[in-house]
Amino acid sequence: MWIDSDILLAWGGIVKKYSKNEFIFMEGEESRFYYQIMEGRIRMCCFNDDGKEFWQGEFHKGDSFGEPPLFADEKYPANAVADTDCVILKVTKSTLYKLLNEYPEIQKKIIISLSKRIVKKTLMTKELVSHNPKFRILSFLDRYKKDTDNTQVQIQIPYTRQEIANFTGLRVETIIRTLKALDQEGIVKIKNRKVYY
Repeated sequence: MWIDSDILLAWGGIVKKYSKNEFIFMEGEESRFYYQIMEGRIRMCCFNDDGKEFWQGEFHKGDSFGEPPLFADEKYPANAVADTDCVILKVTKSTLYKLLNEYPEIQKKIIISLSKRIVKKTLMTKELVSHNPKFRILSFLDRYKKDTDNTQVQIQIPYTRQEIANFTGLRVETIIRTLKALDQEGIVKIKNRKVYY
C-alpha cells in the first residue's frame, strides 16, 4: 500500500531514519502510527520463549506496515525491525482517519492491501501446520516468486538458510538438509552456496 508521500507530508507526516536492527515498534506497544517505507526493508517478527525469532513478514520500499492493529485499536502483536538502514514516513492514527475521510480512493487501496495480507497470512498458516519440511520450503519459495512477480524460470533466492528457517519455523539444519535433497531432485539449484528456484 502506498499513499503519495506529498499527501502524507502535507497532512503532518514525519520522516524518521532507523538504523539496521533498530526496532520501529515492539510487540505489546500501543499502535499509534501509520508507517510507510521510503527507503530500506523491515521485518515483522516475534520471539518464542527460547529467544528463537520467527519472521511473519517482510516489507520493502513503497510498502506500509502495522495497519491491522492500528485499525483494530489493538496493541502490536509482533515487532517491526529495520533489516537495513531505513527511512520511514509516519502519520498519527487520528490524522490518517481524517485523511481517509478526505480521500475515499485511498480507503479502497487500503482495503485491497489488507485483504491480500489476510490471504497471504492464511496461506502461511496452512504451511506452518504442515509437518513436511519440503512442502513448507517450496511454499515459501513459490510465495517469494509470486510476491516479486518474477517470471524467470529460475531466480536467485536472496535469503540465507537461517532467514528461510526464520520464515518457515524450521530449524536451519532441516533447511540445509531439505535444500540439498531438493537440489538432488532438480527442483532447486544450489550454486556457490546460493539457492536458485
